[in-house]
Order: sequence, then C-alpha cells, then structure tokens
Amino acid sequence: MSTKKQNTRRSMKTVAAATLVGSALEWFDYFLYGTAAALVFNEIMFPKGHEFVSTLLAFSTLALGFVVRPFGAIYFGQLGDKIGRKKVLVITLLIMGFATTLIGLVPTYESVGVWAPIMLVVLRLIQGFGAGAEFGGAAILSAESAPANRRGFYSSFPGVGVYIGLLLSAATFTILTQLPKEIFFGWAWRIPFLFSALLVVVALVIRLRISETEAFEKLSETESVSKSPLRDLVRTERRSLFIVAGAQVAQSGVAYVYQTFVIAYIVGTLHMAPSVGPLAVAVAAAVAMFTTPMFGALSDRVGRRAVYLFGAIFSALFAFPFFWLVNTGTTWGVITAMTLGVGVGVASMLGTQGAFFSEVFPSKVRFSGLSLGREISAAASGGIAPLAAVIFSGMTGGQTWPVACLAMGMSLITLIAVASARETYNLDLTQFADSSDNVQNLGKDADSEGFNHSHNTRLG
Repeated sequence: MSTKKQNTRRSMKTVAAATLVGSALEWFDYFLYGTAAALVFNEIMFPKGHEFVSTLLAFSTLALGFVVRPFGAIYFGQLGDKIGRKKVLVITLLIMGFATTLIGLVPTYESVGVWAPIMLVVLRLIQGFGAGAEFGGAAILSAESAPANRRGFYSSFPGVGVYIGLLLSAATFTILTQLPKEIFFGWAWRIPFLFSALLVVVALVIRLRISETEAFEKLSETESVSKSPLRDLVRTERRSLFIVAGAQVAQSGVAYVYQTFVIAYIVGTLHMAPSVGPLAVAVAAAVAMFTTPMFGALSDRVGRRAVYLFGAIFSALFAFPFFWLVNTGTTWGVITAMTLGVGVGVASMLGTQGAFFSEVFPSKVRFSGLSLGREISAAASGGIAPLAAVIFSGMTGGQTWPVACLAMGMSLITLIAVASARETYNLDLTQFADSSDNVQNLGKDADSEGFNHSHNTRLG
C-alpha cells in the first residue's frame, strides 16, 4: 500500500471520528432538551394546575429551538463557505455546549416565577442557533473528505452520531426516572445538562485535529470563494433548495413526533411508567446506530434516491401500525413501534442524506445550501410537528389517528421531493460551478479505487 493511500485512510479515520464524536455530543445536548420538555419542564418550569397547557408550553419552547435553526444555518452556512468547514464546526460546538450547560442551572418556576421559562427560552434559542449548521457542517466535512465510492458510508457518520447522542440522552433519562420523584424533579434531571460541558471539551479536542477539506482548499486556491454565498445560492440553486427542504420533512418531522410526542403521550394518556418512553427511544437509537451506516453504504451501490425513497415509503405505510403498537399500552409494543419507525424508516433517510444533500449543491455554496434547506424544513416539520401532534391529540380526546395522518402526510411530501431529484452519487464534490452550467463529463477513467465518475450531472 502506498504512503499516500495510507495517509489518506488515516486522515479519513480522523475525520470520521471528529464528525461522529462531535455530532454525538452535540445532539446529546439537543435531545436532552426534547426529553426534558416531555418529562420535566412541563412540571417545574410553568404554572401548575393545567397539565395540558403546561405540556403545550413545554413543547412550544422545543419548537422555538427549531424556529431559530434556519437563522443559524444562514449565518454559519455563509461563514462555512467563506472561512472553511472546520472553523465553523468548532464554533457551533462551543455555542451549543455553553447553552446546554446553562440550561442545567435554570431555576424552577416555583423559585423565580416567570423568569424560569424566560431563561429557558433564551437558552433554547442559543442552542438552536448553534445547531443550525452542526449536522450540515459535519455531513459536508465527511462527504468532501471521503473516497467517492464510499461517500455514502462515511457521510452517514454524523447520522450515527445523532443516534449515539439520542441513545445517551434517552438512556440517561431512563436511569434518572427510576429515582424517587422528589429527587428527579428536585435536582437529578440537571446532571446530564451539566455533564455535557465535559463532553464538549472532548469533542473540541478531536475536531481541532482535523484538516480543512480539499473542496474548500480548491475554492481558496483558485480564489473562487463566494463573497455572498446566500445570494449566489438563491440565484442559482433554488430547485436544489426545494428538493433538500422537501426531502428533510419526513426525516425530521416523523422522528420528532415519535421521539418527543410519544414520550409525553404514553405517560399522560396511556398512564404508562415514565421510563418506558426513554427506554423505547434508547433501544431504537441503538438499532439505528447500525442501520444508519448500512443504509449509507447501500446508497453507494444502488444510489441515493432509491434508499431515500424506501425510507419515505416505509414511513408513510408504517404511520398507522406505529400507533396501533403504541396503543397496546405494553412496553414491548412501544419498543417495537419505536425501533421500526426510527431504526428503519427514519434511519434509511438520515443515513443517506449526508451524501445526498452534499451532492445536490456545488462546493462554493454547499454549506449554505445544505444547512439552509435542511433547517428550514426542520423548523417547519421537526419543530412544529410535535406541537401539532399535541394539539390534534388533545382536540380528539387523546386519539392518535390524526397524528398518524400527520406522519403520513409528511412522508408523502418527502416522497414527492426525492422522486423529483436526479441521481447524484457519482458527482465530483470538488466542483464549484453552479448547477445551471453544462454537464461536465469526467470520462470513463476510474480513480485509484476503481470508481467511475462518468455520471457527473448536477441538479438543475
């Protein structure tokens, strides 16, 4: 094996570790809030005596974090296209770690009154602002660093990190909810938020070791870095933005309905133990940690569209069976539903989108395009869907069929968006021409890995 190839593989392992660990720790922070909103904040951060209203307010603060994510995507996306991928990922890591740690110090409504939810909202906004570019940046870093014929596999690592973070947060609350109620609501729920400060330090050390990607270095060397990535994005890549936003609807919306609304539903409506929801999410996340890279690797062989379409179709068809299983009121039913819904339906989309979304945009606006398209959709689906699910279920006396219809509708939107896209898995990511340019055929010469780049066709 040549020294160059050894160095490339060693570098790719470092990038994979940086995106995996960094993404895991950042999304551990983010999912902590979602679980706490379902189990804790509705109890101690808002006035007592109105359970439905308190739950609605708690999920509203969850939604606010999603609403601000597109603004973070715009700001950090442009920054990533101007100064590089690595620097922005370090900044977002610090922002989310700072906000999450302080959430663990917010006093209760009983202690400070209305200031409790106000502080919670401010910190959630800061957390969401930093998260706006986290997944996009990690996905791009992986995609631009990976060998072309394994791009789907390596670009799934940020998705694996998401599930590691989800598993850690769910497992943490599964353990904490076993404590006596007065201890759990008194101080124990704060432990994971405060502990995240140490975890962020670990991720920061790893991320500082990686190098900038070849695609961005090529932009810098040729002086092709965009002075206004957002303007160039809107001018040349509108169709790509719509495709990414539509493709994200089911992945984000369905996932958050399952992972947040269902946790509150089985406790408040089915009167199951508080530990069942986090346990089911933890099992589903553990399964998805393995299925996500499997779907990413599969997309390297059969293409991004085929795998993503499978995820959208599965999520649409499984929406009603999901809630039939949940409404059995049994632990096995909830775990089975969550495992299939998240570990198969959502994971197949998340495992593919790192590469797919990166390939949709040219390198000079890639960070801005991926982050903005993804986060606009996340705000509209992942942020609002759990809130809508609470409202729909409350309006129908605790029925879940309207929520199943919501999940099915979001899946159909994604199905239409992905079906309208062209296949992208053979693209050269070092290009920075916009998608309106002529098709550039790189020929039929294989690279050192034997991969064929002849289908070099951009969306447009």
